[in-house]
Amino acid sequence: MQYGPDPDSIYPNENIKSVCFIKNVIKRPNIIVGGYTYYSDPAGPERFEAHVTHHYEFLGDRLIIGKFCAIAKGIEFIMNGANHRMCSVTTYPFNIMGHGWEKATPALEDLPFKGDTVVGNDVWMGQNVTVMPGVHIGDGAIVAANSVVTKDIPDYHIVGGNPARIIKKRFDDDLIRSLLEIKWWDWPAKKIFDNLEILCNGDLTRIKDIK
Repeated sequence: MQYGPDPDSIYPNENIKSVCFIKNVIKRPNIIVGGYTYYSDPAGPERFEAHVTHHYEFLGDRLIIGKFCAIAKGIEFIMNGANHRMCSVTTYPFNIMGHGWEKATPALEDLPFKGDTVVGNDVWMGQNVTVMPGVHIGDGAIVAANSVVTKDIPDYHIVGGNPARIIKKRFDDDLIRSLLEIKWWDWPAKKIFDNLEILCNGDLTRIKDIK
């Protein structure tokens, strides 16, 4: 018996070509995505990598996205390659224009570097969200449409705006701790299938009864 869609398929539902499982379409080794995480875009969800910009292997930064994330169209992950030297008089990138200006090529240590960009598990990102380099978004977070994420987001918090600010916690601290211990996204497919009614239920107390 099959307990949900095939995590190795491109389209979880063959009748809906605007949604794809990201891990099955990415080719860059510096993008790592967990199972069941999807990107939704009527213009072609298979082109998710086009929304990860300024991402150069020689810099070494990675985009890491967890499992069961829902990412809406218009997402843009801006990576560290977008950064300009800020310790000098000008930030203008003379070197990339060539014709002798390459003599002003900055040393890597002169460029701001924020490290990996990390998105946790079960994160919902609305339409047209921009994520800046090095941001960490916690498990269960929700990012409102049109937000610009410039700082880390705690687990199970809702943020919105430009720059994105915390709107509220989704649950109380006790339930958040329980969910982070349960890590339902790591369950085998059958256990998730058997407990869908609890995972998708408004009665939040029932999740603690799952063994």
